[in-house]
Amino acid sequence: MRFIHITQYDEQLMMLAKPVYDRFRRILLSANSRINPKYLDKLKEIGIHSLIVEDAISKGITMEELVDMPTWMDVIQTLNETYDAVQTKKPFPLKNVQAAIGKLILETRQRSLVLPIPASSVATELKPYAHSVNVAILALQVAKGLNYNDMMLRDLALGCLLHDIGKAVTADSKKHPEEGFEVIRRVREASLLSAHIAFQHHERVDGTGYPRGIAGKDFHEYAQICGMCNRYENMTSAEGIPSHDAIERLMALSGSAYDVHLLHAFVTSVPSYPPGSKVLLNNGKYAIVTKIVSHMQRPMVRYLETEEELLLADHPTVMVTQTI
Repeated sequence: MRFIHITQYDEQLMMLAKPVYDRFRRILLSANSRINPKYLDKLKEIGIHSLIVEDAISKGITMEELVDMPTWMDVIQTLNETYDAVQTKKPFPLKNVQAAIGKLILETRQRSLVLPIPASSVATELKPYAHSVNVAILALQVAKGLNYNDMMLRDLALGCLLHDIGKAVTADSKKHPEEGFEVIRRVREASLLSAHIAFQHHERVDGTGYPRGIAGKDFHEYAQICGMCNRYENMTSAEGIPSHDAIERLMALSGSAYDVHLLHAFVTSVPSYPPGSKVLLNNGKYAIVTKIVSHMQRPMVRYLETEEELLLADHPTVMVTQTI
């Protein structure tokens, strides 16, 4: 099992490993089926650019690190309904949002590593919600490495899940953080820290961010985590930047956009080469990443030619030189 760009799909060699959903969250194409070429153009038209497939190269790769897809889709639906409630000035569905957060926290507790499904895997109308769900998943993964307690996880997850809720109120990208703060602040049972995540997620520790240009310790740790995860998710999903490149770009912001220790927590919590990634090694051999064992940046790989497996953490001289 592995992710591919939709343009790489080969009907003769590949089969869907996970379902494809439309904008109403209905299954368009089920798992274990092949895509007729005439449907590929339809998928592109509705904004789907990534597929999860099974093929000979990815044989035996379970991608058990991925968030449970039905859970992921349920949380996307809850967030969609929450945006609709804010836009139409209906009561804020906090209980539904809290239940969704509980599902995400349970996902991160059950496994040592949980990875989001790229927002590029869903229709255009669902992408904003998938993005926010993914930011929350990544943030919870980072927070687990920082030993956050249950209350901290819930406050962080609420703020990350709703970090863009201001966009339900305004189309002005520079104003959505403050509008999001106001939306969450008015929910009596929500933590003010969660509201500040929405307010601050575009700030920087050097004071050059927005909307307030705050700096240093005024840039709250929760909001920094959200900001990092937001940048990473946008790069990997919306911009199609490989994970290792996105992490390198984040690391270049150490000390200027985010605190060093928080960036370190991110790098040690999110893998540079997710399972299913095809790579070229410095020994000249092509391989595919099969799983993350213990080290986020040194995964288990399988040589494509011989099918021999190698744990890079145990072979420090073998390096990834390129993703394919």
